[in-house]
Amino acid sequence: MQIFRIFLCRLAESPYLCGEIDILSQLYMTKKFRTAMLAIASLAILSACTEKATEVTLQVKTQYGILEGFEEDGVKKFLGIPFAQAPVGDLRWKAPQPAIPWEGIREAKQFGNDPMQPDIFGDMNFRGPDRSEDCLYLNVWTTAKTTADALPVLIYFNGGGLMAGSGSEPRYDGSAIAKEGVIGVTANYREGVFGFFSHPELTKASDYKGSGNFGFLDQVEAIEWVKENISAFGGDPNRINIVGESAGSFSVSLLMCSPLSKNLIAGALLSSGAEVLPYQPVTQADADAAGVKLLEAVGIDSLGEAMNIDADSLQAILPPKGMANVVLDGYFMKESADAVFEKGQQAQVPMLAGWNSLEGHPSQVLQGQAPTLQNYKNAMKATFGSMTDEIFAAYGITTDEDVLSQKGLDLASDLFTGFPTWKACDYHAKSGLPVYRYHYMHPRPKVSAKMGDKTGALAGGVREKTEEEKEAEAQQPAIAPGAVHSADIEYAMGTLDTNVYYEWQDEDYAISKLFLSYYANFCKKGNPNGKGLPKWNPITKSNLNKAPYMKIDVESAEVSSPEKENAYRTLEKFYKSKK
Repeated sequence: MQIFRIFLCRLAESPYLCGEIDILSQLYMTKKFRTAMLAIASLAILSACTEKATEVTLQVKTQYGILEGFEEDGVKKFLGIPFAQAPVGDLRWKAPQPAIPWEGIREAKQFGNDPMQPDIFGDMNFRGPDRSEDCLYLNVWTTAKTTADALPVLIYFNGGGLMAGSGSEPRYDGSAIAKEGVIGVTANYREGVFGFFSHPELTKASDYKGSGNFGFLDQVEAIEWVKENISAFGGDPNRINIVGESAGSFSVSLLMCSPLSKNLIAGALLSSGAEVLPYQPVTQADADAAGVKLLEAVGIDSLGEAMNIDADSLQAILPPKGMANVVLDGYFMKESADAVFEKGQQAQVPMLAGWNSLEGHPSQVLQGQAPTLQNYKNAMKATFGSMTDEIFAAYGITTDEDVLSQKGLDLASDLFTGFPTWKACDYHAKSGLPVYRYHYMHPRPKVSAKMGDKTGALAGGVREKTEEEKEAEAQQPAIAPGAVHSADIEYAMGTLDTNVYYEWQDEDYAISKLFLSYYANFCKKGNPNGKGLPKWNPITKSNLNKAPYMKIDVESAEVSSPEKENAYRTLEKFYKSKK
């Protein structure tokens, strides 16, 4: 029997075909053996003729031409790959156009240009040669030996409020995930006004009669390019997973719902954000009207005039102003993500999603007031109105001490990214699809003394210390009470050493190894579990009210909290009352 199986597997030269052979070969000792033998032999011969494996070298032939990369520390790297035409000139504010094939060998040894953006966030540093509208490039990290390896893929879409960020950022580097047997990919998309500007003339001129979602369409184009070409890098086009943090996570939730992309992916990973309650899309008409007003407000008389302004000047005139609303353009999105999720029409794939323990802080609404229960309630009444007491009770915030405890931090965090991420998980689990939810708890270590008088910023990155902080630290060094927004990225991607701001300790590397293993396992099999890892059960229809989730910290463990689920349901009640 074993000899029979080995012969057929070798003939097929396909690891996937071997699974079919295992099933059919169970018929070996039955009267159906001859029929099974014929079927297997035919399938093996067909596979051998059509799917012969080729070696993955430093020269890879894509559908657009040959790329030459380089190898470093056992990982083959292909950087600065154009996945679409440069969106410049007449292509500014248009949907991305397919890349133009090239002749000869194109070097892929340095990152492409980073998207146009001002310096907004202190934790961003880039490896591209310049910032330019010509920014639609992606990068591939692979350890595949042959195309028959058919490794799973993880595409990372950067955060940055849809205003900033790039696939060249070191924290998204795909080397570590590649060493885990998953092909890492990062892809740029247009940021700020270059990616998310609507105007009635643009809408009228487009093939799909819409405008405004150009950055999201760039993401779709990147996924399609990977789908078409990743097999040449030893990847499996049917096992493409997408992940993002913050704005990238909001993007992933939309890509799960868009008719253009939801059938292209095999798994979705969300880190701190989703485009569902309370976030809502805008109509094309409203987006167009906002675009007209935007130009008028800065003295630009027409779309034609805006088209003729160079990129640097345009960015100075129209700097990004925060997370852009997704537009119901009838193409990328025909209805809200909430509507798609409610009908169970999103991508039918496993989900791994979570957020951090310090996404927000009560001080953001207290604005200098003492952190007392009454002050916190008074500050939140502007948001919650008559439901303030009910929501505070649901979160267990009943004393002054609770305000700065994890209970108070949870409420502040949920108002930013926690609740919408929870709601995306809730929708997905109700559809009968597996959801692996986490809560990331571990604070970053202190900022390295080499960085001078800097401290960690609440929403990631670093900032200069205040005089009060310097005095306080002279008494006792302060460490953030939780994981701030974006703090999970380097841990999950195994890229701690790329962030020189912090004094990483052994426990940080241990947590990173765990988190990276969960990511890699999920990409490989739609399930984060693996040998030596804390058991992680999915949320299902049957356990929604006591949903399990992984608490990731120095001591990681699966927990559940009916009280927390009740708090989310109460916040959901409030948001639905406002629709």
